[in-house]
Amino acid sequence: SLQKEKWMNVRVGDIIKLENNQFVAADLLLLSSSEPHGLCYIETAELDGETNMKVRQSLSVTSELGDPNNLAQFDGEVVCEPPNNKLDRFCGTLYWKDCKYLLSNQNMLLRGCVLRNTESCYGLVIFAGPDTKLMQNSGRTKFKRTSIDRLMNTLVLWVRNLFLLKSRSYLRFDNPPSVSLSICLNLFSVEVIRLGHSYFINWDRRMFCSRSNTAAEARTTTLNEELGQVEYIFSDKTGTLTQNIMTFNKCSINGHAYGEKQHMARVQPLDFSAWNPLADWHFCFYDQSLLEAVMAGEPAVHEFFRVLSLCHTVMSEEKSEGKDLEQTSPDEGALVTAARNFGFVFRSRTPGTVTTQELGKAVTYTLLAILDFNNIRKRMSVIVRNPEGRIRLYCKGADTVLFERLHSCNHELMNITSDHLNECAGDGLRTLAVAYRDLSEEQWEAWAERFRGADKATDCRDDRLAAAYEEIEQDMMLLGATAIEDKLQEGVPETIAILSLANIKIWVLTGTAVNIGYSCKMLTDNMTEIFIVNGHTVQSVREELRYNADVSIHQIHQPMKYERYKSFRKGLFVFSSSYVFLGKQESEWWSRHAPEMEGRKLKLRDGVMLVPLEMDVEVVVLLTGSLMRVNVRLLRLRPPPYWSQSVESSPSSSADTAW
Repeated sequence: SLQKEKWMNVRVGDIIKLENNQFVAADLLLLSSSEPHGLCYIETAELDGETNMKVRQSLSVTSELGDPNNLAQFDGEVVCEPPNNKLDRFCGTLYWKDCKYLLSNQNMLLRGCVLRNTESCYGLVIFAGPDTKLMQNSGRTKFKRTSIDRLMNTLVLWVRNLFLLKSRSYLRFDNPPSVSLSICLNLFSVEVIRLGHSYFINWDRRMFCSRSNTAAEARTTTLNEELGQVEYIFSDKTGTLTQNIMTFNKCSINGHAYGEKQHMARVQPLDFSAWNPLADWHFCFYDQSLLEAVMAGEPAVHEFFRVLSLCHTVMSEEKSEGKDLEQTSPDEGALVTAARNFGFVFRSRTPGTVTTQELGKAVTYTLLAILDFNNIRKRMSVIVRNPEGRIRLYCKGADTVLFERLHSCNHELMNITSDHLNECAGDGLRTLAVAYRDLSEEQWEAWAERFRGADKATDCRDDRLAAAYEEIEQDMMLLGATAIEDKLQEGVPETIAILSLANIKIWVLTGTAVNIGYSCKMLTDNMTEIFIVNGHTVQSVREELRYNADVSIHQIHQPMKYERYKSFRKGLFVFSSSYVFLGKQESEWWSRHAPEMEGRKLKLRDGVMLVPLEMDVEVVVLLTGSLMRVNVRLLRLRPPPYWSQSVESSPSSSADTAW
């Protein structure tokens, strides 16, 4: 029978019942859930700062163990990897009833997650206490002290020693007077001033959000003065500088671009409700020609939206007012919503099927395989069998990786689509390419055998799966591309421009093109030079860094007027493939950029938990929901040595920007 216990008494092998909105007490293997097909929804904000719902699913053989009496008879054995700090992977095997079942991260509920939109679920404790992934990621707590505190402590020691040396000749130490109640006023006057400063921050009307009735909050009084010493700002873009509200903006299908007309004046959004009763009335699109192409039955257009309705991990949840979508990323939600409005409605999914409604007709596809997305692959694919028995692979992903896997006959279409993608990237839109491949029954059976072997492997499983994915994702046919807009928060360009005037160096992490740097005023036309590092090998990155450093030193030592010296500004754009190699160049990059590199660091973040990397910055501004709602959390921390690779190559009066 179930009994209540404290977290401290949870042991490996226990079975725990979780109810809606409860925190997960340990790393659990999901056994069963009150939701159909053993599904449950979790929020992982305490782990990775992401507020989007994530879906976890139990094994089909354990999903029916929803009764405590049945769970009491469960005698399975789990063999898994040792405790580690990798939040996105888990490898293990369940042995039960003389059968072996492979376990993955999709079957796990990690400590720190919150159960959402699920009445209850049961889980088997795999790791508890310090062995959980949350605790494995917790860095050692560091003692934090402000620069003023360190300076005052040093001065107090010097004054004490000087007075001791000066007065030792006439002061008697054998019978000191009783002065235990005497307190120097200067020891606490600074704290009183800081307390007053914190109230000024809380009362600042310019940092008050009238929409949410939320004011700024100084959560500590010890670091207010550090805000005036910030020299570097590190920020994410999505959800921090942007609204994180994705909208389907443009697309390219079979060489035709759609969506440009939305920028014309006095153009009303399309009314989808007249012909599609399942349309989402929040969705706005302005190009009538795309709707006409769908209604005319163009095969390429239909196949394009069919991919968007099938190739995703979105779950459909039944609610009293209808169906609701739970997506793991806003991008997928935007694409599924676009397909829904153009007549290809995702209805539901089971572990083996996906049901859609295509132009009013219900269609159920057999889901043969899901080729998951990750940051290395930069794409995801699904293999489905339609009701007629035809097997097809649908893929969407970054154009840089997907174009390399297209059939040679797509060359002309690829060039046209690339031009459309460049235009969309120039507008700061998030782009994805879409493709498909037809598979014969023999091709599918041969590959499925290798795929199952890789999936069941106990050693090098990830590498074997990656090789299997790479094998099947070849010779695809290009359908087109999507462009999603994530608008900047209100006032972001103006704020960045003001920070640049204060000689603050700004670093932003983004996956979009260089042009977005101009739209938010990270990069400006009056910059002296914009360095772009996009090498794919150690040698190419080394050569680019040397060249940029030599150019910087040459420009610095040239005679110039004071006005030009004052506006001497540079920008740096580093591609992800090049950033991998930057660590190898640290000593050279540091020695060639001699001006002072030590300065106060500020981190902008939209999550709710400090990750270990943030334990090395000096000031953290916590953004909740959007940039209009700011809770300030000031921390005095040590700057990491590898952040000394900043692009501070100009005089101290310059303001540099890295993108």
